[in-house]
Order: sequence, then C-alpha cells, then structure tokens
Amino acid sequence: MFESLTQRLSGTIERLRGRGRLTEENIRESLREVRIALLEADVALPVVQALIERIKVRAVGQEVLKSLTPGQALIKVVRDEMTAVMGAQAADLNLNVPAPAVILMAGLQGAGKTTTVAKLAKHLKEKRKKKVMVVSADVYRPAAIEQLKQLAQQVDVLFFPSSADQKPEAIVKAAIDDARKSYVDVLIVDTAGRTSIDEAMMAEIKALHAAVNPVETLFVVDSMTGQDAAVTAKHFGEALPLTGVVLTKTDGDARGGAALSVRYITQRPIKFIGVGEKPDGLDVFHPDRIASRILDMGDVLSLVEQVEQQVDQDKAKKLAEKVAKGKKFDLNDMRDQLEQMQNMGGLHGLMDKLPGMGQIPDSVKSQVTGKEVPRMVAIINSMTRKERRNPGLLNGSRRARIAKGAGMTPADVNKLMKQYQQMEKMMSKLSGGGMKGLMRGMKGMMGGRGGMPFR
Repeated sequence: MFESLTQRLSGTIERLRGRGRLTEENIRESLREVRIALLEADVALPVVQALIERIKVRAVGQEVLKSLTPGQALIKVVRDEMTAVMGAQAADLNLNVPAPAVILMAGLQGAGKTTTVAKLAKHLKEKRKKKVMVVSADVYRPAAIEQLKQLAQQVDVLFFPSSADQKPEAIVKAAIDDARKSYVDVLIVDTAGRTSIDEAMMAEIKALHAAVNPVETLFVVDSMTGQDAAVTAKHFGEALPLTGVVLTKTDGDARGGAALSVRYITQRPIKFIGVGEKPDGLDVFHPDRIASRILDMGDVLSLVEQVEQQVDQDKAKKLAEKVAKGKKFDLNDMRDQLEQMQNMGGLHGLMDKLPGMGQIPDSVKSQVTGKEVPRMVAIINSMTRKERRNPGLLNGSRRARIAKGAGMTPADVNKLMKQYQQMEKMMSKLSGGGMKGLMRGMKGMMGGRGGMPFR
C-alpha cells in the first residue's frame, strides 16, 4: 500500500532533509510536488486542499523557518498533518457494554465483508481474549452463509446457523439470544452486500440496525476504489450511524488514496485495514505509523509487534544463546529463520515496513514475488541432515543433487549458499554485539548489489 505515493514523495523528502536553510519559495515548490503526488494517489481533492493549507500555515511560521534543521522540521509538519487527516490516533472498538457486544458489518458487494468478519473474529479471540460468535444475515446469497460457516471453523469461533428463507432481523435476534445463553462476549453480524442507491436494501439494513441496536457499526470498503471509497462511505454514513470503517484489499492498493480520504470525508475513524485473504490479515489502523510509511520512514513499531506475535520465542532464544556462545550458524538455523519470516508475510510483507524502501527502484522491488522464501526452504529441505549441519560439505556434485531434488538449478543453490554466508557473517558479528552488522546482513537478505534472490 502507498508504493506510488511513497516513491513520489521520497525524492521531495530527501531533498528537504539535508536543507540547512528554507525559504517560503522552497516550501511552496515542495508543497506543489506534495500536492501533485497526493492527487495522483487518488486522494480526494477537498482532502488535498485542506492538507496542503494546514501544512503551509505551519511551514511558513516560526516552527519551520526558525528551526535549526528546517528541512527536518518541515518533514515533521507534513507527517503530523497527514496523521491528523487520518485520525491522529488508533480508534478502538467499544466493547464495554453488557454481553454480547453486537458488531454489525455493512458494505458493498465484493468489498470482502464475509472474509473481514472472520478476520475480526480471529483478532478479537486472539488479541482481546474474547469469546466470539458470528452469524450471517445475508439471505440473498446462500453461499455467503456456508462461506462464513467454513471461515468460523477455520478461525475456531462459534457460528450461529441461518438460512435463506429467514428474515434478517429474526436471524440476528435469535443469534443474540443464543449468544447470551452461550456466554459469548462479542457477536459479529455479516449483512448482505448492497449499494447506497439501492433504496430497498438500505431500508432493510436501517431496520436491522434499529432492531438489534449494535454497539459498533463498521463499514467495510475496498481501498482499491480510491476516493470513491470515501464517497460511498459518506453515503452509508448518512443512512446508518457508522462507528468506523474497515479498509480491505490494501495489499493491492499501490496508491493509498482511500486511507487519506475516508476519515476526513466521513468524519468516521478507520479502525482496521485488511491485507490479503488469510485470516490473520487484519491490522489495527495507526494513523501515525501509516504517515511514517507514506513518507518512507518505515513502520518499525508495527514490525516489532509483528515479530513479538509471530516469531517462535523459544527458537529465537535458543538461536540467541547459540550465537552468544560463538557456535556456528548452520543451515538448520537459516531454515528456521526463513520459516519465521514466511509466517510474517515473507520478504514482500516486511518490505513496506522498512525505512527507505521508497528509494529502491521498482525494477528491484518487482522481483519480490512472495515465492523466494518457500524456494529457499525447499532447497534446504533437499539436503541431508549432515549437509545442513556442515555446509562446507556442499561441493559441485552435491549441489547438483540438491537442485534436482528441489526442482531447481545449481545456480539457485549457489544463490542460497551466498545468502547463507551473508547471514552467517551477520550472526558472527551479532555475537560481538554489532548492530551495524545486523543491518548490513538484512540488506544482503534483500538482495544487496547482487539483485533479489530467486527471480
């Protein structure tokens, strides 16, 4: 998400960063570039105008021009105002009500509503330790009920059955009764996809809302529709008392216009962003972290949280102890690291959270397809235990055998071994406490001068 906007802005930001002195003319010129970049990212015009005006007012005042580092001060102003436009801070769900807390999900057809219901159920179960039940009130698409049933089994939450011949209000009232009896904390209601111009369908969801009185009414919208997402959310907000927005398919949205437009136009907070199809692909929306990512400063906080949640702490501790004792980092250790990286979304999933990625050419970034890590693991799995423990054994004939077993070429095995050597060097530097060595090693994993691994 935001790749094109980040790339466009990173050049402007980089030029500003080193400026020892700024004039009003410099600032006007920079803001012109920021304005064009925002418009190209499909940010709604009123949002662009308001954002540029707010930056300009602060930028030509004492805050920037009288600063000892004016270039950096202006970048901070841009970041602060972008954060403010997106909502200043993360907006939490209001679950402080008598159980069950009912969450009603509304949205257009094809926005990813049913998938988002399952993702939110998993999030509440695992992160908030809630007992969750889901129910489908989509009586127009019988497949939606079956889809939600399967997803509920996948994320291990309760599912309340419904059928196409029932009324949505009757379904949800019965689900609430059952949730009370089952001591459920949160009931998430999936509704039929509708358009804001379909008056009959809008009347139905209004009646459903009035009947069940949910504590949260979330509008699910496809971020790839750009500023149209904000306009649609506004229409729904006029019909329903929305409490927040969930942006879906953000991994396919290179522009990011929806994220910058929705909050300002709807005056409703973006509470979550959805990534991919997997059940764990739902993140709390942090405006400050998103602003940092847009300005190519990375999102190290989210990366740290991701590591804490998804990395096997026991394996990490054992490796740290091994490295600290000066023992050799072998290919078994590398496979463990690669598998943990894959759990965090692979190279592609980590890239947009690392600072400075906007300055890496598209031609290099496009080589990251998501297949790199599984291929590397396949090569290591094709080795014998003895070879994994002692990589020095891997002569030409062994490498040819390993390549054949993994369905790849000896050149692929050679690339893997080159990266193993980089990681092994990195680990040996870490045993001496060298953080710089770690950073250099990460650059090596991202391809370094030799290009991306496994094209």
